[in-house]
Amino acid sequence: MRKLTPRMADVLERIRRANRPAFYTLDVPEAREAYTAASEILEVPRTPLARVEDIRIPAADGTPLPARIYATSSEKLPVLLYFHGGGFVIGNLETHDSLCRQLALRSGVAVIALDYRLAPEHRFPVAVEDTWSAIDWLTHHAHTIGLDGSRLAVGGDSAGGTLAAVAAIHACDIGLPLRAQLLITPGTAAHADTPSHRAFASGYLLEAAGIRWFFDQYIPVALREDWRFAPLHADDLEGVAPACVILAEFDPLVDEGLAYADRLRSAGVNVSLELYKGVTHDFIKLGRVLPEATHAQAAAAAAIKQALEP
Repeated sequence: MRKLTPRMADVLERIRRANRPAFYTLDVPEAREAYTAASEILEVPRTPLARVEDIRIPAADGTPLPARIYATSSEKLPVLLYFHGGGFVIGNLETHDSLCRQLALRSGVAVIALDYRLAPEHRFPVAVEDTWSAIDWLTHHAHTIGLDGSRLAVGGDSAGGTLAAVAAIHACDIGLPLRAQLLITPGTAAHADTPSHRAFASGYLLEAAGIRWFFDQYIPVALREDWRFAPLHADDLEGVAPACVILAEFDPLVDEGLAYADRLRSAGVNVSLELYKGVTHDFIKLGRVLPEATHAQAAAAAAIKQALEP
């Protein structure tokens, strides 16, 4: 019988005892504030790095998008462009600062976190278009910030993992030689209707009601089979960048993550799949209490380091 790890079960019990309102019961500004306040409580402290620099990357419409560079040196390093999770509605540079620092430290590559625009102010496909603009800009202009845009990977967690998967397909379609995609507990399907969505609908950190709330803020039901929202529905995945896929056993999204890894493999894409037992969605951001988070960060960093080597 499948069981949560004792530490994961303790985290969930502590959350239950705290009795904090779920994000989907709040209005959007309150949910964003609550997520920011809670996001790094159970993460390792922000590790110092040689370079942490805020920059702006232009969107297709000219809007300057905030972004942050994390690097262990001032050398001309390859780049992992990272998209934060948060259901396309919440999350920002601060909520994923610790994780991005760990990825930069462990991989030795430069991590650039993008603060793409969020729903409901900016509904689908604005977030997608922002990530595509960032890829294009880095490909042609990374040298202006002292980085190597010819060695580029994309990555993200949860909704950010969805955006990374979609970005990898887009890069392939336009002939951009992306080196890798890092997909951490990504959403890939149009509808929350798999067995894992039913099995872990409540009590496992990411709940069915929350998923509905995020989706309703971001995209109309009629558009949800668009591959830019649900990359599992893309017509062709042949030629997309090699993938490192990191999943959690007790995650509503695990079935669609496995299905996407299978589709990538069927298309001839090299896939490294890591399924962490006994943990839930967002586990990779709980490094202060979960050894699985540390292991997953190390696995992600090793995959990116290998992919971006000269």
